[in-house]
Amino acid sequence: MRSRMQRRIAAITATAAALTLLATGCSGSSNGGGDQPALSKDKVTISLNWWGNPARNSNTTKAIALFEKKYPNITVDQSNTDWSGYWDKLATSTAASEMPDVNQFDQLYVASYAQRGALLDLSTVSNTLKSSALPKSVVGTGEVGGKLYAMPVGVTPNGVIINRAALKKEGIAMPDTDTWTWKQFDDLATEVTQKSGGSVHGLGPFGSDSFSLGIWARQHGNNVFDSAGKVTLKPSVLTSYWQQELDWIADKASPSASHIAEGASFTLEQNDLSTGKTAMGFIPAGQFTAYNAANPDADFTMANWPSGSSTDSGFQYPKPSMYWAISSKSEHPAEAALLVNFLLTNKDAGKILGVERGVPSNPAIQTAITPQLSTADKFSLDFTAAMVKKSGKAPAITPNGASDIETMMARYNQQVIFGQKTPKAAAAAFIKELQDNITNAG
Repeated sequence: MRSRMQRRIAAITATAAALTLLATGCSGSSNGGGDQPALSKDKVTISLNWWGNPARNSNTTKAIALFEKKYPNITVDQSNTDWSGYWDKLATSTAASEMPDVNQFDQLYVASYAQRGALLDLSTVSNTLKSSALPKSVVGTGEVGGKLYAMPVGVTPNGVIINRAALKKEGIAMPDTDTWTWKQFDDLATEVTQKSGGSVHGLGPFGSDSFSLGIWARQHGNNVFDSAGKVTLKPSVLTSYWQQELDWIADKASPSASHIAEGASFTLEQNDLSTGKTAMGFIPAGQFTAYNAANPDADFTMANWPSGSSTDSGFQYPKPSMYWAISSKSEHPAEAALLVNFLLTNKDAGKILGVERGVPSNPAIQTAITPQLSTADKFSLDFTAAMVKKSGKAPAITPNGASDIETMMARYNQQVIFGQKTPKAAAAAFIKELQDNITNAG
């Protein structure tokens, strides 16, 4: 099996050609203006499409059964696949005007599809889909050009996961993670490597995750993109991001470049955090439960990122783990909106779906499911709630043309850690290429 990063890179690469078809196969814009569509009293069939593992597939099917029981005139055709084939299949079906009615989306692709007219403007079904059930700050992360095209399903901050058992084994005390600085973090990571004799490294570095890059940029008073879709990431900020990775490798706080490159092919269950070869790492909080399941002896906990100064607060934000979006070509937009509303607001459905798609974006669902959560799931929910309180305004969504940002990051990151490009040269080239891709897509 391949790692999530590998699957993501493969999916983005495979989708590139199909997105070209999408551009010509979709025309016009979403159904803006006019009267709101009414629910039919006749028999209606709509389609729901998502990517996921067997547990997600099973839970989603059970939630759909509840929906069909409540609305017996509506039948939901289901389709699902794994991440690696999802986007290529969706782009091809969309270009052929056969996009399913309701689709699970990642933020990398929302703007790309919305600006091609493939997604429904959800204000046109606001009588059925109640966005007010979610916090405004969360709903806003599904907007493109001031219009709402996607409803966030779950949210997750980015944090530092810590293997407390590894620290305890080496006689290292847990730091005060409420106040720790980057120097304290670096010293801790180096101490783990030294005291373990190199059998455990202090941390796994940032790597090719655009979420971590975004948090690093925000902590440095910067964002990767602005609301107009322009790259605003400063070369100096990206240079410091890659230089930090090189410093960790040089200090042996993290593994060697060759080990990092080899680890890119591992699944979550196989990676260094799960196997105990590193003691800390940067992860979306939504992965906390999976790491606990992979290594229950690690006694994992999570903490906010270290702070460089008292002025860098507000860099966290609740990133949508995924979205629901409706096809602009749907023949039954009211019923499609009703399904999305049900999946986001029905408490019985919420109890079935749990936190597998991330901490639910709907606070009422969070409250409803809390009593049934495992210890790890409850920790993830509480950590997310704590980080939301520290959050600033969410950044702009990934613009059209930048969906392959993580493919690019993987390529440039490897060039940096193997010394083929300096962080400064890589930063300049990366930003130029990214902006060129956005300009050409426009």
